[in-house]
Amino acid sequence: MSLSYRALAVLLSYPTEQVRALIPDAAAVLSEDARIPAPVQRAIAKLAQELITGDLYEDQERYVWLFDRTRSLSLNLYEHVHGESRDRGQAMVALLELYRSKGLELSANELPDHLPVFLEFLSTLPEPEAASLLGEAAHVLSALGERLHKRGSPYRALFGALTALAADPADAEALAALMAEPDDNPDDLEAMDKLWAETAVTFGPSDVGCPKADALVKAMNANPPPAPRRAGAAA
Repeated sequence: MSLSYRALAVLLSYPTEQVRALIPDAAAVLSEDARIPAPVQRAIAKLAQELITGDLYEDQERYVWLFDRTRSLSLNLYEHVHGESRDRGQAMVALLELYRSKGLELSANELPDHLPVFLEFLSTLPEPEAASLLGEAAHVLSALGERLHKRGSPYRALFGALTALAADPADAEALAALMAEPDDNPDDLEAMDKLWAETAVTFGPSDVGCPKADALVKAMNANPPPAPRRAGAAA
């Protein structure tokens, strides 16, 4: 099992005081994962410091503007593959069944394809299995990283870490297809409101002997990250 997936889930969660308290231990875990390139580790440390010391409301606004206002940066993975089609619903039912087969039950307001939820699940699996499942989403993760890079967002570093942890690189053809799709402009409020007018589809647990890892597990068990936010929710 790799605690790095859980640490990345913390950093990709909507920033609250509760999440902020978990960030130092999460950043420490990632800084010790040799699979993550040193430049990416430094960028993650910088993002973590911003989230710890920055104005909380500004951090929340930035998060919503990036991940809630634009579908092209949605953290719901299947949205990039299936949109709001029937296929997405079927894929999410299959993912829920996979979670349940491993003993994980989601709350009613958690989407199974939401990236922080998926990463929490991966943190419970043997590393080869987790890396293989993550590799299946490598093209989506790479596309999100590139789009965040174009926006100059420090969140890009988290996707650099995810692609480094994946067992397989992104499929070039699938990645090219995603990058060819329109990249939503969150400043175009009228277009964004029309885009989100459709009703969204809805459905429905460490490393041993590492003090920093143990601290993160203990903190997260006592203060689990909040449920994923829906697009357009108030900060």
